[in-house]
Amino acid sequence: MGTALASVFLLLLFIVLLLNLFSLPANWLVIGLVVLWRFCNPNPGDMDLTFFLFLVGLAIIGEIAEWVVQGWGSKKYGSTTGGMFAGLLGAFIGAFVGLPFLFGLGALFGALIGAWLGCYGLERMRGRKQGEASRAAWGALLGRFLGIVIKCAIGALMFALVYNAIWPGIPKIDTIKGVITL
Repeated sequence: MGTALASVFLLLLFIVLLLNLFSLPANWLVIGLVVLWRFCNPNPGDMDLTFFLFLVGLAIIGEIAEWVVQGWGSKKYGSTTGGMFAGLLGAFIGAFVGLPFLFGLGALFGALIGAWLGCYGLERMRGRKQGEASRAAWGALLGRFLGIVIKCAIGALMFALVYNAIWPGIPKIDTIKGVITL
């Protein structure tokens, strides 16, 4: 029963982590579910305060990286600060507008298109030429994509840590070396 419950829980965590693709706060939902697991399970595994602080730290790093990388992409490709923030806002709005489409996958495309449109629109309103505004907008789109990739990678690390904590006598994933040990 314990192994079956742990398997179902880990499957749920994996499904929740897919929400990162839609620019939703999946890493925070994982933390909430792990806290629930810790307090509802009579044998919660190796989860102490340090474990939860580390998970929270990773989630914070993921959020910061997601936004910083998009800003970096915008700036690298010539966006103004206003265009960078318009791209961030456009990505946020685009994710919510796209959410109902393609079984939720539209949120990913919506975030990317929203980042492009937000940055492009503001740069054009400020009088920049079409080519300059388009280049800056592509930087915002590239930065948003890289931010999502980084946030997904951090979510995968969080998943590996939870896996190791839940199943302490089963083959573990060494999160530092990336190998499975027995």
